[in-house]
Amino acid sequence: MDIASIPDAEPRTEKPLVSSNKPYQALGQKYVPMKTYAPYSKQGVASWYGKRYHGRKTSSGEVYDMYGMSAAHTTLPIPSYVKVVNPTNGRAVVVRVNDRGPFKHDRLIDLSYAAAYKLGLVAQGSGLVEVTAIDTSPEALSIAAKTNVAAVEPSSTSTAQTTELISSSNTNNTLTSQSAPSKAISPSGYYVQAGAFKSEANGELLQKKIMDLDLAGDAAVTNVYNNGLHRVKLGPFSSKREADIHANKVRSQLNISAIVTNQ
Repeated sequence: MDIASIPDAEPRTEKPLVSSNKPYQALGQKYVPMKTYAPYSKQGVASWYGKRYHGRKTSSGEVYDMYGMSAAHTTLPIPSYVKVVNPTNGRAVVVRVNDRGPFKHDRLIDLSYAAAYKLGLVAQGSGLVEVTAIDTSPEALSIAAKTNVAAVEPSSTSTAQTTELISSSNTNNTLTSQSAPSKAISPSGYYVQAGAFKSEANGELLQKKIMDLDLAGDAAVTNVYNNGLHRVKLGPFSSKREADIHANKVRSQLNISAIVTNQ
């Protein structure tokens, strides 16, 4: 599973759940959830919850899927949608709020494993984010849809201008790309490569075996196509020592030559 390619939650109009939006108490603190959408934008610390809660019921009654794009919040309506931005790296996701929490005083939102992974927060466990509520009324969604169409639909003039610019600067672009090749950007952290296969099916088999044996802990297990091979990787891990520990687990349990990489 390539977690980075999991699509964001798609905002849609949903009726708030009466049973999930009643006032409640947790750890001695009283919370009064919003019953309908209201403008909300706040910066705070996000954490994430993974395998230990996978398959358990959420406050909405739905089953938690660590590979879904969801979140828990103490007072936002259930269900509702928010945009979450990691200001450190500029990554952003849209998630659906369907659970309550986190109940630590310094935490703003709990993200699903997939959402945290896409924001680059898995290895460190938590991080600063900006949370903005999305208006999902039919009127707001209609306006947003029209705005998106206008933004991606080029005019005939701009298309002609773009073609002309590309044509006239073709030689310069070629020289620039040859003299100053761009550097590949690698994700931070350490990874364990458990195998590399020409067959995607073989990669998926190993990926499933690693997940079934819980050899990755809370880290992701991905099967990503790169340079002609399907590479099964665990990670990212915050330190080489942690990656080495998981590499040794893979070697001993599966009798294969796992290697530690930094990309």
